Amino acid sequence: KKIITIAREFGAGGGEIGRRVAKELGIEFYDKDIILRTALANSKLDPELVRKWDERVPKSFGFAQSLFDFYNKPLDEELWQAQRDAIREMANHENCVIVGRCADYILRERKDVLNIFIYADMESKMERAVTYFGLEKENVSAILKKKDKARSNHYKYYTDQEWGMASHYDL
Repeated sequence: KKIITIAREFGAGGGEIGRRVAKELGIEFYDKDIILRTALANSKLDPELVRKWDERVPKSFGFAQSLFDFYNKPLDEELWQAQRDAIREMANHENCVIVGRCADYILRERKDVLNIFIYADMESKMERAVTYFGLEKENVSAILKKKDKARSNHYKYYTDQEWGMASHYDL
């Protein structure tokens, strides 16, 4: 089995590299959109709420929700569980490249996984963000930092691990 997970800094090209690797190897490619669609298909989550709360560390929402809906899990926990289930299902059924979503952590006990972290220098990420994502030059540095901080916080919250630590990845 060939399962490759790719964690990446925003603007470093991890998604593009993942697509190219999957194409070259002739295996499936899963990114945020596909994983979210799969998670939503296998749960009762509201797509609009999922988009709003995706990759954010829960703050008062989960607590407030639990006050009014004591017997159900907060949305962030339901989303996390649905994504974990979707990623495990993908890895169990086929060779694939999975980008983001803490896939390296979710599949950490498997021996057939290659975990990769993609990073780049700030200048390259800024250039990519402007040309590829259409971000404005004057705001791009702050946006990159904010996106990476959100990814780091999300990873820490759900895995209790440090995002981007070399020891968590094979490459």
